Amino acid sequence: MTLPDTIAAPLRAALDARGYSDLTPVQSAMLEERALDADLLVSAQTGSGKTVAFGLALAPLLLPDGVRTGFGDAPQALLIAPTRELAMQVRRELEWLYADTGARFASCIGGMDYRRELRALGEGAQIVVGTPGRLRDHITRGSLDLSDLKAAVLDEADEMLDLGFREDLEFILDAAPEERRTLLFSATVAPPIEKLAKTYQRDAVRIALTSRSDSHADIEYRVMPVRPNERDHAVVNTLLWFDSKNTIIFCQTREAVRHLASRLTNRGFPVVALSGELTQAERSNALQSMRDGRARVCVATDVAARGIDLPNLDLVIHADLPGNPETLLHRSGRTGRAGRKGVSVVIAPHHRRRSAERVLNAARVDASYLAVPDAAAVEARQVERMLADASLSLPIETDEVDLIERLLADHNPRQIAAAWIRAQRATMPTPEEVNAVPDAPPRREVGERPDTRFQNGVWFSLSIGRKQSAEPRWILPIICKAGGVTRAAVGSIRILDHETRFEIETSVADAFAAAVAKGGALEKGARIVPADGEGAGAPARKPHRKGTKPPEHKGGPGKAGAKDWGDAKRPGKRERQAARTSLAAEGEAALGTDRFRKRPYRDEDGSGGEGGRWQRGPGGGKERRDGDREPGSGYPKSGRGGKPRDAGGGKPPAHARKGAGKAKPFKKPGKKKS
Repeated sequence: MTLPDTIAAPLRAALDARGYSDLTPVQSAMLEERALDADLLVSAQTGSGKTVAFGLALAPLLLPDGVRTGFGDAPQALLIAPTRELAMQVRRELEWLYADTGARFASCIGGMDYRRELRALGEGAQIVVGTPGRLRDHITRGSLDLSDLKAAVLDEADEMLDLGFREDLEFILDAAPEERRTLLFSATVAPPIEKLAKTYQRDAVRIALTSRSDSHADIEYRVMPVRPNERDHAVVNTLLWFDSKNTIIFCQTREAVRHLASRLTNRGFPVVALSGELTQAERSNALQSMRDGRARVCVATDVAARGIDLPNLDLVIHADLPGNPETLLHRSGRTGRAGRKGVSVVIAPHHRRRSAERVLNAARVDASYLAVPDAAAVEARQVERMLADASLSLPIETDEVDLIERLLADHNPRQIAAAWIRAQRATMPTPEEVNAVPDAPPRREVGERPDTRFQNGVWFSLSIGRKQSAEPRWILPIICKAGGVTRAAVGSIRILDHETRFEIETSVADAFAAAVAKGGALEKGARIVPADGEGAGAPARKPHRKGTKPPEHKGGPGKAGAKDWGDAKRPGKRERQAARTSLAAEGEAALGTDRFRKRPYRDEDGSGGEGGRWQRGPGGGKERRDGDREPGSGYPKSGRGGKPRDAGGGKPPAHARKGAGKAKPFKKPGKKKS
């Protein structure tokens, strides 16, 4: 097929020189009539050729005569990308596309040389590519003037919002003229993207070229369960099995990148590392090493998950599980680009197999589960490659004839073939031994508990105990990692003073013992050895009980103070209620009506009676004759805070003491005697 004639002549020539015979769907959509002068909201998968689509969409504005740029030195087009690598890649792509148009470029990228950017802007640049933070800084300083801007392109808009660049984007777009074209490109159109489009676009044309169901159709997903302590071995064997020209391995943290890159380098792989702790120059050099063939493996954090386009990248390895489906898709999107096929391998520790399944299901991708190739399988595959080596079928050159004759004269063909095989194997890293992963146990029903797996469990001893502040919450991960088992394979854990004894399921006990013996010392010099006996020194484990707990009721057997009914039947609810009613009636009859009679007050002579509200007691104080004090007592029973009557009484109140009613003589105030 040929390229459309509607493409400007300089751009069509550049595409022909690059070997383009046809356009991708997103590139063809930029040439449609409805998209020529309108704002665009485009959703397309990674690797679909969006960068070239930018150039085709901007051509009507930047090339008024279809051949050369006919504008001044002020920026006419602004392209914004979320990361440094993506911004630099966008500039490289547009530079070869607009190479014959006379357009000048400037970059405003965080981490790059600020003075060089100022010089490029001062000399005049029609196309500016940058990251949000640095672009805002140039606008604030006055070095970037957007008064003549005709188009603004936001690449990976969803990623920029996720990284917190909303405020910077709004500042940049507010500084641009309102009469401009705004093109938003995003892998997904989430509500925040729609809100941004409604604010800064006018009657945008919506172009959707991807969905979750058909995205990454050129990528084959594979999941390889491994033991937690054999992840690095699995990565080595996977690299040797596929033997891809370029590979990216993703890790979660910078420390994991440093660790894995060092391990692979020691095994003979040409490796570069890529993470946020590197300077921009170091990151650029790492990517350039991958492009020119000096390195074949890139170990990276998710900073490399978006926008990086490496040639011949056929394999992506997730050494650490992605945290969400979006991360999985963007990592995997580094391969399977522009119609090429690719493979995405998820290295899943078997105790996190369920997590891997959830991420894959949420991403709506179909994955095949395969075992990690062992050393024998890798060596067999290497032999097949040697036998199929293309150099064996090449014609013999004239200058090689003399050397061949001399070799055949001095050595027999078998010796020559053996030397060639040894030379080939010398350049190949050695595969690693990996152990088989046990099958995942079936999921149990709610309420069901295992009762037989640990009946004959094997006991081991860990040289950390209560004196070393041992706790199951951090001991259990150590056990699982050291022996390559899941939590489900660990039974009872008994923490003693100077050791911890734990139980391992019988079916994996031998493999566990071999793993801990091979691994040697653990963290802080701790060791795991087989234990003598079943956790001696700790109370025996109670057996698991099946079924629900039987109901207990008040008064049942075994309760303290419960009535023993013997062989007789316990009365029912109605009988117990009738008995309580009968007892209440008997009590009412015994009390009679006297309980409602008014209680008597004490007379002045101390005898009981009905009269008198207030009487003066023997102590001279007034007291209420309420019949509560003892006959002859000088004061009533103390109330709040006083001592009870049977405790010997309390101190009489002030008004009841001797002389409490006498007035003190008046004393004229005077000076104190010194």
